[in-house]
Amino acid sequence: MSIDISSLSAKELDSLISQAKKRKTTLNKRKPIALVRKKLTQLAKAEGYSIAELFGGGGGSSVAKAPAAARSRKPRKALGKVAAKYRNPANPGETWSGRGKQPRWMAAYTATGRKPEDFLIK
Repeated sequence: MSIDISSLSAKELDSLISQAKKRKTTLNKRKPIALVRKKLTQLAKAEGYSIAELFGGGGGSSVAKAPAAARSRKPRKALGKVAAKYRNPANPGETWSGRGKQPRWMAAYTATGRKPEDFLIK
């Protein structure tokens, strides 16, 4: 939130200052979050629960289950090198497989109206 204070009148500035002071007082009265978190954890533990069980989060139940993503995850196969599909006519040493972001030379040619098919390696 950004307020342009240069356009506010004296009355509006006084109102803004009083609101800011009230908010600051409210924030200063609050206990530190670490203390509140510690109390909540102790209370939950005393009742036989964990914070994760009560509010969700990283497991914590007596019957631990692996997350769904970890259970269904299969090991990835290492992808091999892909043969070049396009070649830069100005510099035949520059090629592109057609995967990922277009190289700068291809982007420059396509920006001028040429088609990627014009650069296919035969």
